[in-house]
Parts: sequence; C-alpha cells; structure tokens
Amino acid sequence: MKIIPKNNLLTFSLPLPIYKSVQIADAIGQDGEEFGVLVGLDKGHVEQLKDFSMNEDDVDLQKNTGDRVRFGVGSYDDWYAKNRTPFCLIHKQTDALAALVWLGPLPLYEDKNNWHTAGWRSYNPFRGKGLMRTFSNFCINFYLENMNRVENNIKLWAAVKRGNTGSLGLATGLGFQVLEEASDDESLVMVK
Repeated sequence: MKIIPKNNLLTFSLPLPIYKSVQIADAIGQDGEEFGVLVGLDKGHVEQLKDFSMNEDDVDLQKNTGDRVRFGVGSYDDWYAKNRTPFCLIHKQTDALAALVWLGPLPLYEDKNNWHTAGWRSYNPFRGKGLMRTFSNFCINFYLENMNRVENNIKLWAAVKRGNTGSLGLATGLGFQVLEEASDDESLVMVK
C-alpha cells in the first residue's frame, strides 16, 4: 500500500473531539483500491465499528479481540473518554471501514510515565490485502509526531492474544518486541 499524506493540514491537537474526523492522507492498495486515512471516527464509522464488533460470523475478530465488549456491548463514548485517538482506513468507493488503529495513554507499569497503548484491526473484505503494516506505521508515526510535542519520549505497548499470528507478525514488523515479564497466559505484551 502507498500512503500520500495531505499537505497543508489545519493545526489540531489529539485526540479530536468525539465524532470528529480529519482526512490526513490518501492511500492506494496493492490492487489499486483507493482509501482515505482519517484521524477520528464520525458517527457513521462508529456505527460500522459497532456492527463489526458484534458480528458473530467474524470468528477471528471474536476470538482475538475484546471488541464485542469494548465497542459492541460497551459504549464508544466511554472508550473515547480515555483519551484514545483512533485512526481509520476508509474505502473511498463504498465508505466502508477497512481498518482501525488506535493509540492513547495507558500505563504499562503503574510507576512509569509516558506509556501509550496501541491497537489495530482490519475488517473483511479488506483483511489479508497487505494494508495493515503501512497503515499502522503511518498512524503510529503521525501520533508520535503530534503527541511528542506535548509529552516527550512516549513508549508504546500492545497486547497481542497468544495464537494470533497475524497480529503478532504485524507487531513484530512494526518494531514491537515481546516483554515476557509483563505477558500472561492469554496475551503477549509487546513494547516499542
């Protein structure tokens, strides 16, 4: 996938107000499909996120994430109130939510500052099309560039369910490394 950042973006701070979004880049998939890269989700994309999270037919999503509870049963407003910054990849032709990356402050260790969590998802029919590494890397870099103006030396961590080879491969490809002492039987904690 190729990402083309937008020039002359208006100045804004992260996270955006809830249900606001700003297109920060265009993207072209390996098969020529066109996407928009947005920071923030509008109400329509939040509804899609909720629908995906409740979709029992998406066995991988149900098995490997807590999104059913986080976004389906739970409240997006409550999740967003934790200072999360979501980025979404939107298929231009259909306005479909293709992928999601989020970042936000969440201590890995109670006594250490500057830890932020990262999470990522791709949704059918876009899963497996080679979109996630480039999209996730772009979002992480955009987030760190903007947040490091306020808070220096941000460190990232992600929890990857054991057995989720796709997410593990993505995290490794993004430069995350397993931190065994913080991991448990269910999830690997990975840091960058």
